[in-house]
Amino acid sequence: MLAAIGVDSIEDLLGAIPAHVRMRDPLDLPAGRPEQDVFAHLRELAARNTSADDEVTFLGAGMYDHYAPALIESIILRSEFLTPYTPYQPEISQGGLQAMFEYQTAICELTGLPVSNASLYEGPSAVASAAYMAKLANGRPEFVVSRGVHPHARQTLATVAHGWGGRVVEVDLREGVTDPDDLAARLGPDTCAVIIQQPNFLGAVEDLTALTQAAHAAGGVAICSADPLTLGVLEAPGNQGCDIVVGEGQTLGNRLDFGGPSFGFLAAASDHVRRMPGRIAGETRDADGRRGFVLTLQTREQHIRREKATSNICTAQALNALAGVIYLAWLGRKGLPELGELMLQRTAYARARLAALDGVELVHSQPVVREFAVRLAAPVDAVIAACQDRGINPGFALEHDYPEYPGGLLVALTEQRSRGDIDRLADTLADVLSMFATSVAGAEASR
Repeated sequence: MLAAIGVDSIEDLLGAIPAHVRMRDPLDLPAGRPEQDVFAHLRELAARNTSADDEVTFLGAGMYDHYAPALIESIILRSEFLTPYTPYQPEISQGGLQAMFEYQTAICELTGLPVSNASLYEGPSAVASAAYMAKLANGRPEFVVSRGVHPHARQTLATVAHGWGGRVVEVDLREGVTDPDDLAARLGPDTCAVIIQQPNFLGAVEDLTALTQAAHAAGGVAICSADPLTLGVLEAPGNQGCDIVVGEGQTLGNRLDFGGPSFGFLAAASDHVRRMPGRIAGETRDADGRRGFVLTLQTREQHIRREKATSNICTAQALNALAGVIYLAWLGRKGLPELGELMLQRTAYARARLAALDGVELVHSQPVVREFAVRLAAPVDAVIAACQDRGINPGFALEHDYPEYPGGLLVALTEQRSRGDIDRLADTLADVLSMFATSVAGAEASR
């Protein structure tokens, strides 16, 4: 083989790599172990995990413990869906293409926009993809992002935008929602896009219409990262002026398995269709008039010249997106708003129960759907650990990503959390906070 390509040795192939960065010594790996020992070790590591099935969890912050019906696995585990990679020969992939088409239709109906692609990897990279679409639309360098957008999405955008020579400007929150005055001060001739989350990371419902109007007045693209399961009770972002709507699809029939897998969805106004990443499945008729499906647009570097590609994503989460459309079909047009109303009711009850406790106050009083933020009069990490010892995960510690909310706890509700679970959370928090208050009082008395 070396002779066939015209070199004398493996070293010749490595000539372009500077000698000082090459690894000369073997990797420092431990010696191999028998298979049964490896299995026992892995079993020991796995036993350290605590899943949502092992505790009553109110942890959300982007991933949620929703019920995934058995119907989903019974379909997606079929070999024709489970094993295909990507339809390089779409004419013989009619079933896969139809699933993509039906998925796109559902996402369009959910978001209020006319065009959807056939999925992306996950929510944060979908935000970055939408921002790149905006850059292609107007060529401006600045992305104005609400601090109510998920921290992972903001971090992903900042990383990716650096490669375009773009910059990210953050807008502060006021009383739990995007500060309109701070937004107005940060908009200008360099504004490429305004990015908002609905509901935002603190669980608050944003005034999307006003925010999108401000984005458009500055000549920018309005992008919304939306929680799909709240769209059964909230107005579709596309109907409020958003040009691009993206989001995390884990809540749509995908289980909480080691942080994933999930999928990202993306829908847009028609004038952005040629800039959309990934692929779009379309419907057509064959020569005999029979219904068929095709890949209408494929803007990946595998299909077109690299400099014209809008995405370097080599595949898509089609199996997870299939789970999403099965889940939406399972819920149906009545089930989706019913689920949203159930979350509204249980979240309102939980918010009232927790706000009534000593040592707990609301971070904001804005309307919420499934998640809300409180401030604890005790170290939040210690409170979470103490609650977990009692079989309750009370939520997400805000202060690690939002230092402006010390003691902040983000509490999430799904249809799996009953009124009894909420009462147990409130009672457990009350006991733990009382324990910390007694400890502090004792320490002060001993001074």
